[in-house]
Amino acid sequence: MTKDTDYQRLRPHPENRFANSATPVDLHAVASALRAEPNTGERGHRQETVFKHGNVTVALFVFDRFSHLSEHTAQGIVTMHVLKGWMKISAGDVEHELKAGQMLVLDSGVRHAHKAEEESEVLVTVHLGA
Repeated sequence: MTKDTDYQRLRPHPENRFANSATPVDLHAVASALRAEPNTGERGHRQETVFKHGNVTVALFVFDRFSHLSEHTAQGIVTMHVLKGWMKISAGDVEHELKAGQMLVLDSGVRHAHKAEEESEVLVTVHLGA
């Protein structure tokens, strides 16, 4: 077992990344860097938090074709904006098919899951407590 101080971070600590009052983000560069990482998550997707302040988190997810993210909930408003590809997002009992340029907004506590029908990129914003 390693201590936190022994852990080799893949990215700078969020306190350093989000310390400025304006944070420019090149989503294409972030997606390219994520795709270049040697290992995917256990279900074929990668993610990076591109902004975090208080109760608001913005993360970019990249999915390989036919990869998925299991059903889960967030205790806040969630927006999922498909930047590239084709996603099927189940929310409650409804499956939504979203392509590049489309977005889904979920109320707090809605169970949802993601499945990529093709290589995809999704920008997710979560506002906890909303």
